[in-house]
Amino acid sequence: MKTLKYGLAVALLGSASHAFAQYNADALRFSQSQPSGTARTLGIGGATAAVGGDFGAITVNPAGLGMFQRSEFSLSPGLSSLSSDSRAFGTTTADSRSNLHLGSIGLVFANRRPDDDTNPWRSGAFSMGVTRTADYNLSFRYQGRPGINQDILQRLDQDQRAALDELAYNTYITDSLDARGGNSGRLVQRGLSVPVQNTSTLDQAETVRATGSQTQIDFAYGASYMDKFFVGGGIGIVTSRYTSENIITASDPTPVSNASGTSFGSLTQRDFLETKGAGINARIGVIYKPVDALRIGASVQTPTYQQFTETYNSSLDVRFDKPITVGNQQFSSASDAIDPSVLDYAVTSPFRATGGVAAVLGKYGFLSGDVEYVNYASARVSNYNNNGVQGNFDFGPDNDAVRNLYTSAVNLRVGGELRADIFRVRAGFARYGNAYRNSGADQSRTFYTGGVGLRQKNFFVDAAGVYSTGTRLYSPYTLNNPADTPLVEVDSKRFTTTLTAGFMF
Repeated sequence: MKTLKYGLAVALLGSASHAFAQYNADALRFSQSQPSGTARTLGIGGATAAVGGDFGAITVNPAGLGMFQRSEFSLSPGLSSLSSDSRAFGTTTADSRSNLHLGSIGLVFANRRPDDDTNPWRSGAFSMGVTRTADYNLSFRYQGRPGINQDILQRLDQDQRAALDELAYNTYITDSLDARGGNSGRLVQRGLSVPVQNTSTLDQAETVRATGSQTQIDFAYGASYMDKFFVGGGIGIVTSRYTSENIITASDPTPVSNASGTSFGSLTQRDFLETKGAGINARIGVIYKPVDALRIGASVQTPTYQQFTETYNSSLDVRFDKPITVGNQQFSSASDAIDPSVLDYAVTSPFRATGGVAAVLGKYGFLSGDVEYVNYASARVSNYNNNGVQGNFDFGPDNDAVRNLYTSAVNLRVGGELRADIFRVRAGFARYGNAYRNSGADQSRTFYTGGVGLRQKNFFVDAAGVYSTGTRLYSPYTLNNPADTPLVEVDSKRFTTTLTAGFMF
């Protein structure tokens, strides 16, 4: 006899099992970016494709280095505060967290020819530095009753059933060592003394915590031709780190004294995933200044190729309301853990094309706007180390999912700066388009930015605030019928403050 009530508990373990991990999600995660860089760049919404003269612009258009008149060093620490509201099973749950980070650190070596020099190449600048281009910190939780009846194990995706069955078997919440065949699968007759009359649903809750970021180490050069045409290029060494911990719980709300109750009390599964990787990209750009009041910029970034190593492990703790009997032994609780598994793989993210215009308002400031194109459907996942623990993994289904789930998106950024003597006031707005082809919610991201600054002859100080909002959909487990798969809708709000201090030399 297969304990179907416990089969329901097994189904709720599907929060992040490595064996059925969806690497198409990694392809999107490591392809997305956000406004980044110095406080000046953030204050104008990241709209720097045609502005130049700031270290924060080199991740978008290195041609802006040609506008530097003097060498400079800058440092930009930041603080982010994240809050989320999760809606699932008819309830809304709030969560929050904060983290410190380094937004950027940069060094620019500029060289400008004297005004009486007739060489048309007026100036050039070499830059190297580090910029945090993506933030993976996330925190949300939800709770409620899924309202799924006890045939869920049969409706659970086959790979997921097989992956979870060993943990469930070793903690005595199922009699089957192989759930692929449903009720006709291979049964292990252990004689569990558990009644299976209860058809009520379980109380479910989950906490999801993710940390990490993507950082780009840039080496770039830009030059000025007659102070009208600016050209630049750069190489970026990208490092990424992503960790997540999912803790999912399920409990039987029926009292054990109830005649229809079972011995099952509750379970807690902890999944931990750590992904680290490094890669490379390159970009070139130009800025043209037909008149002093107008600048037109364009840049292209190659696809970013990154190699990753992923480590995953999972553990399960089960509590029984009344002891169960297995053979001649009784158990009030049980626990089990799988050995950590390691997989090496690579992600190639899409190329980016950016165009921008800036209007210079004399000594009073400027207005700027950017348009960026990214085709997320062109991202790819592949093997790079066939000697890994899992050998030559088949990423074909994941790449098919990338093509079917994702689409191209347009990212818009606008901003401006007002100047009054040594003081600066900035404001900006950015909207990063929805990467999903078909989605039950608009998963685009919106950024509202502002900042102030003070600039003296040999030093400057800038401060910026970025308020961002976005919605994501999360599935704790997958059923064969997509219409039955539960979705958790998570609204995230993030406020990031960045302070940049620098000096010229």
